[in-house]
Amino acid sequence: MAKARGPQAKILVVDDEESMREFLEIMLTGENYQVRTAENTDRAMEILTGESFDVVITDIKMPNSSGIDLLKEIHAVDPDTAVIMITAYASLESSVQALREGAFDYITKPFEVNQIKLAVSRALENKHLRDENRILREQIRTGGGELDDFVGESKAVREIKEFVRKIAPTDSSVLITGESGTGKDLIAKAIHKLSPRADGPLVAINCGALPEQLLESELFGHIKGSFTGAIRDKEGLFSTAEGGTFFLDEIGTISPGIQVKLLRALEQREITPVGATKPIKIDVRLVAATNADLTTMVSEGTFRDDLYYRLNVFHIHIPPLRERRVDILPIAREILKRLAARTGEEIKKLSKEAAKILEDSPWKGNVRELENVLERALLLAETKEIKPAALPDAIKTAAPAQTHDKTPVDVDEEFLPSIEIIEKAYIYWVLMSTEWKKARAAEILGIDASTLYRKIEKYGLKEYVED
Repeated sequence: MAKARGPQAKILVVDDEESMREFLEIMLTGENYQVRTAENTDRAMEILTGESFDVVITDIKMPNSSGIDLLKEIHAVDPDTAVIMITAYASLESSVQALREGAFDYITKPFEVNQIKLAVSRALENKHLRDENRILREQIRTGGGELDDFVGESKAVREIKEFVRKIAPTDSSVLITGESGTGKDLIAKAIHKLSPRADGPLVAINCGALPEQLLESELFGHIKGSFTGAIRDKEGLFSTAEGGTFFLDEIGTISPGIQVKLLRALEQREITPVGATKPIKIDVRLVAATNADLTTMVSEGTFRDDLYYRLNVFHIHIPPLRERRVDILPIAREILKRLAARTGEEIKKLSKEAAKILEDSPWKGNVRELENVLERALLLAETKEIKPAALPDAIKTAAPAQTHDKTPVDVDEEFLPSIEIIEKAYIYWVLMSTEWKKARAAEILGIDASTLYRKIEKYGLKEYVED
């Protein structure tokens, strides 16, 4: 028989007979449920005003009150609460009325214990499924999937997302590398959300932002009097992250001394606060990130090789934006959507000229730089469309200039193919070269898959198979 998932399910029993309340309370408590009781509908609503319950079991006929009225009041406050009706005065009319008002089940007295157990179990299972569906619908409505924030259509992004889904359920350490602004923190969050530790805390720290002594205290904690200014005991972030995930950004900046303590934490699953002599056991998954080349640092002796191998059980490298230009415009559109949601304004679109500039820019600061540029452009754009004038001069001059050969050429215009004919031929050639693998063709063409499908339909391109 299915029991409540996660925390104990809460059940409220409402019946004017004390013996029935006590019997149901003892029986349901034995099934590992949290149970409260009420002798009438007034007391039941008093309790329900202060706390919520997964299931309410109520008698229908009680002096000066009705279980049907209680059912209506409960569903007016919380339609998701499952209500099981019990009665010694069963009738077709009362059963139809109870079910019409939304009762989950209708049980007549005297009943067998297993009838109640089964009804509660089914009610909880039904509630669990409704909750899951509601969450799923909300994710679909808002795009709130675990990896949705890491936007991109390139092969690299698709492979990273697939890899994250594979490794997230494990408990092994992960090392994320890539330039600043590529979204290493988004991948760390996705790993946490997709892991069995998702209900635990996700704690993050930028190791490069703190001096050594302060960083050591932040990571491992300290005891009172261990150093000047340590006026009380302090719990470290490793302890704060207990049962969850600890994300250490800029791991390449930590000192040799902290490297030793971090290695011990990974190997022994324990930490020793600054000034303490007794270690503390920890249960934390470590995800580290860096924009430094740790392999070079290992060869130069500035980063411990044993720590590197402990951190690098799984390795994810995020390429810079300039190496996956097909992702630039999808990321830009997502940024504009989020900025509009934040300000409550209408979503602005990029003009073709502005989009071309963004696609051609080097983006040394990657997604972070792109976001800053678009936030500025939104403020400067005078129409619903973002035009080149709203973009910084540095971006416009950084984009490669379009060069044209101005030498006069003798061309017979009658036989000059149109741009559309050239585009059609080129798309068809790429499709044939990739054996009509449309995702691969779209990547080569530098367009998204939906655009490719529209062009295939526009030009009437078909895959011919020889008999």
